[in-house]
Formats: sequence, structure tokens, C-alpha cells
Amino acid sequence: MATVHLFEGRRWFGWYNTPGSYEIAKQYGQLAKARLWDGLFPGPNRDPAQLFGLDGKPGPRFLAAHSGSVIQNSNHPAYLVARKAQTIQRRIPIPSTRRPTLDSTVTTIDLHHTPPLELRPPPLKSHLPLLALIPIAASIGACVLCALVADWWCCASIASGVLASGIACFTIGSGHLTFSHPKPATGAPPGDGVLIDEDGLIVLRGEEGAVNALTRGRFSLRYDGEPRYSSIGVCSVGLTVQFLLQLLLIPSGTLFGQVLFVATLGISWAYNAYLSALEKEDIQTDILLDVLRLREEADVQKFSFGTRTAQVVFTCLSLRSPRPMKILDELLPNDTPVWQQWKRVLERKLLAHEPLEFRESDWKVPHLSHGDQQLLADLFQDAHEAYKGWRDACRSPDTASVSTEK
Repeated sequence: MATVHLFEGRRWFGWYNTPGSYEIAKQYGQLAKARLWDGLFPGPNRDPAQLFGLDGKPGPRFLAAHSGSVIQNSNHPAYLVARKAQTIQRRIPIPSTRRPTLDSTVTTIDLHHTPPLELRPPPLKSHLPLLALIPIAASIGACVLCALVADWWCCASIASGVLASGIACFTIGSGHLTFSHPKPATGAPPGDGVLIDEDGLIVLRGEEGAVNALTRGRFSLRYDGEPRYSSIGVCSVGLTVQFLLQLLLIPSGTLFGQVLFVATLGISWAYNAYLSALEKEDIQTDILLDVLRLREEADVQKFSFGTRTAQVVFTCLSLRSPRPMKILDELLPNDTPVWQQWKRVLERKLLAHEPLEFRESDWKVPHLSHGDQQLLADLFQDAHEAYKGWRDACRSPDTASVSTEK
């Protein structure tokens, strides 16, 4: 049931006797909102998209480069993109003369398309729904064989499972997967910013509406009977009745019919297990990339660094923020005299769009000890190497998207 909204035509292929009907009824019966349904299926009335795992997971913290606003928890689409960034194996290493202290990455994503405020993304086309013909044929064949040997108890048990499962799959799958995002304010600055993930930084660049779609967008499921979802409540009752009927009827059947009944459950279980093994979030990520019209090869680049300092400097260069100190303080909260001096010099050069090349006078500061001056020189070296890597990436036709200069 969890993948019924992701594949085209999936809802039409639920006509087979499946195990776990009572568990399905208990879980999805909570969608129905009425006193009757709350009594039959106690529990919180959850949002359909969250119940199916299509929305609700918080994304990384987002820092806007131009407005300076911070979103502590971005929405589900940002979670999917951050998860996608983690899986990208193709990296461009930025050389470092210092001994690497950690494996840091920056993923740059250029958003060229602002999707409509609300749309229904088309489900993926796949052969997977056709695999359901195997358990469907097995259930119908077993039902016919039971009828041929006049085992009407087992025939009725299998037939009730086929009908209850098929109707439930069709009804639950009739919801429309919808993507929506808020409309940006008129005259809003570019939405460029950075997602601060535990596994790396993700630079987003594009119009406010395009970035909004990623950081504040959400998936939802729309049903004709919302907000009561009475049809889902009826299907859940049907699944519960089918479960009870099978408990009563199967012991009255013949051994041959009982074996056929168990066989249909086994084949259906194998098919359901195969569907459960699919990474649903990967499938939803592919749908999201289609919504945003993102091409992984052209619009997404990933860079690796040996130090956190180089990673942050590269991020600032990629964003060209009018307030670089805000980004530096958020990503590097160190406030010792050494770091304060480093940030001041770096901010001045970033605002003036000067090359990040440093002189001895930048780190030979009188009020710093010799050890602090050496540390400051190392930090400037990291910044210079990040600048060289960024400049080389801008010149390369394969990675020219890291530059924001027009």
C-alpha cells in the first residue's frame, strides 16, 4: 500500500488474497475522521501523506544568503535532496597542502525552474505493477480450483480476500499525490542559501520561488472525500470483516483448499516483500527531481575538502552573499581573536570581490602570539586553496555552474 501512489496504474493491481489485512485496516482506518471510525480504529487522525511516509520528515537547517533568515527545520523535499546528496559518489577534490582533518563536502545545486504553486506530479511508469499479475493469477486460480472440488468454504475465503484487498487498494490508491509550496513575497531577493547537513553543506542557488519549493514545499495526498475520508473507513471495515470471515471459514474447508489458501498467502507475501524492499524515498526523490527539472549531471556538483575552513570559504564564494559574516559566524562559530581576525580579513575581501590572496601582514598581527599567528597563516592558506579550487571549477566547462557571476 505504501507505494500505491508512486507508480502509474498501481491501484488497479490489488486483486489478490494478501496477508495482514487486519494490520492494514488498523493503520489506514485512522485516516477516517468521525466518531464511528475513531471508535473502530482508535488513534490519532494523521495526515495521509505522513501516514504513507510521503511527507513529514524534517530537512536540514537552511540559511538564506541574501536575507539572512534561518529556517531551523526545512521541509520534506529538502530532506530528500540532502539524502540524495549523500549518495553522490562523483566528487571533485579540492587539493589541500595541510594535513586533512576531516572529509568535508559541498554540493552545489542550481535551480533553474520555479514549479507552479501546486501541481500533481505524474507517477513513475514502471513494470512493477504488472508483477502483481502473478499473485492475482494465483489467487483467482486457487479460487477456481476450490470451486471445482466443491470446497466452497475455502473458495469463499479466498474470494473475500481478493475482493477486500482489491477494493481497498483501488480506494486508497485513488488519492492524488500533490506538490505545493508558498508563493514568495513580491520583490524578494534571490533565494540562494545553504542547507547545513551533518554530512556536508548543500548550496542552493536560484530564484526565491525555486528555492522555496525545496525548503518549504510539501507533498500531500488529496482525496475526493476529504477531510472525512469515509470511503477509506468503509474499506478498513471490509478488511476487518474479511479477516474475521477467513478465521471462521478456513477451518471448515478441505485440506486441499486450505493448502491452496496458504499458497495464495505465500505468493502474495513474496510480492509484498519485494515491494517493501524498494527504497520508497529514492522513488519519491526521482519524482521531486522531475518537479524541479533538476538534471543531476548538469545542475548538481559535489566537491570534497580536507578542512572545514576550506569547505566554508568555498561555500561563501559559491553564494556571493552580501553578508558573508553571517554565513561565517553560522558555519564557524569560533570567536577567539585568531578567528575574529581571519573573519574580518575574509569578509573585506569577499565584499570587495577581491582574490583571496593574503600577505604576511594579514597574519603577523602584533596582539597575537607566535602560535596564534601560525594558526592564522594556516587558516589563510585554507582560504586561498579554497579560492583556487573555486576559480578552477568556474573555468572548467564541466563545473561552471559553481559560479554565480553573470
